[in-house]
This record gives sequence, C-alpha cells and structure tokens, in this order.
Amino acid sequence: MEDLLELYQLPYDPRRPLVCMDELCKQLIAETRIPWPVREGSPARYDYEYECKGVCNLFLFVEPRRGWRKVFVRDRRTQVDWARCVRVLLQEVYPEALCVRLVQDNLNTHTIASLYEAFRPAEARRLARRLEIHYTPKHGSWLNMAEIELRVLGRQCLNRRIEDLEAMRRQVAAWEEDRNERGIEVQRRFTTADARIKLRRLYPSVQ
Repeated sequence: MEDLLELYQLPYDPRRPLVCMDELCKQLIAETRIPWPVREGSPARYDYEYECKGVCNLFLFVEPRRGWRKVFVRDRRTQVDWARCVRVLLQEVYPEALCVRLVQDNLNTHTIASLYEAFRPAEARRLARRLEIHYTPKHGSWLNMAEIELRVLGRQCLNRRIEDLEAMRRQVAAWEEDRNERGIEVQRRFTTADARIKLRRLYPSVQ
C-alpha cells in the first residue's frame, strides 16, 4: 500500500510516466423494440425487454497527472489482449520514455509472462525492460486511480444499452476524446501519513 501512495507523491517525470490500468467486463445489449422518443412533457421510454448480444472487455489506461486516458475495447480479456494493449502503450504512446510505471491489480493475465505468450521472446523482453509494474495489494484495488476513471466512464458513457463492439468503440472513443481534450486529471490526496492514522488497524502491532 505504502509503495503506491509514495509513488503517487513523486514529482511528474515524462521519462518515467506513471500510468494506472484497470479493466471492466461489459454486457452488450440490443433493443427488441424501438424506444419512444422524447416528447414535450415526457422523457424517452424504453421497453424492459432486451436481447443479450454477448460481452466485451474494456482495458482502461490513465495517466493521472497529464489528464490522458486510452480505452481498448476487446471481445476477450486474455493474456494476449492485455499484452497487445501494453505494446501500444509502450510503442505508440510513450516511445521515448525510459520506462512506464504501471499500476494495476494482480490478475493472472497482468504479468510479464503475458508478453511472452503474445510475442516472440526478443520482442517480449524488449517490452518487459521498459515496464515497471506496481501491483495493488490484496483487497486494495481502491488504491488504483484507474478505478476512479472507470466509474466516470460507467456513469457518462456506459449507462445505456450498447448492442455491439463497433457501437461500443464509437461511444468510448467519443468519451475518451472529450476527456483528453479537456485534460481532466485524476487526483488522489490520500497519503502514507493518512494511511498510518486512518488504517492503523492494518499495520502489525510492534511492542
């Protein structure tokens, strides 16, 4: 826990950007009847029936200090999917960075081994050298600032019926572009000093 809290307090370093990553599984839902449009004096109306069109996975990366985020919409959440997102991050978003400090939870797909699952050993090793992974502790995923951004995405973009991958990609891309243009930062004011007071029950008792 303190590792992440101290990491968040470090000064901004464009050569070693701090990026938080989290993912979300989202059901794809199609309408079975045409919704009634908005009319004067009444809101739009939707039938309670719907058709499930499967699920997709959203990988969200956010650089809190810069106010930048990128969401990848995939039809699965495998090791290869995660690895391909990370390659885009390293090669296209931060090609000049010495390393990317990546904060994420400890899922079995979020590992260096996934790079070797997706790419040839030489390329996997080249990518791995530029990753500095910081895992959130068990039951401590709330420390990941990407969770904050995922909640915003859920409220502003995903709180509706979206029926297929292409529609999901369009909706998410529009949300992402708007947030990035406005440079909306993600801030966390909880510090190590705060943790030692408010969460002192989690620390061992030393006599």
